Amino acid sequence: IIKMAAWTPSSWQAKTALQMAEWEDKAQATEVLEKLSKLPPLVQAGECDLLKQRLAEAGRGERFIVQGGDCAERFQDCQADRLESQYKLIWQLGAILEHATGRAGVRICRI
Repeated sequence: IIKMAAWTPSSWQAKTALQMAEWEDKAQATEVLEKLSKLPPLVQAGECDLLKQRLAEAGRGERFIVQGGDCAERFQDCQADRLESQYKLIWQLGAILEHATGRAGVRICRI
């Protein structure tokens, strides 16, 4: 059994950044990170718990996973219409598979 390391809001900073941008203005980057740290989370704890439960169900063959989205999205591409189209596409793919298989799905949109 592999035990996960304890997570804290700053635990990611101790990890090697293999694909991180080098910010020219480090002071501004620090300022932005401080501002973001004061904002509410994008995802609530209950949603994470539900996702873990559904992923476990998929692992047992009780559900299937539909996952899609951009691999290297750019900030300039984060526009409401584009994101909504991606979301609808993943949702529709999941609905088609649910109908065809009779099995519930887990939709994961990387946006």
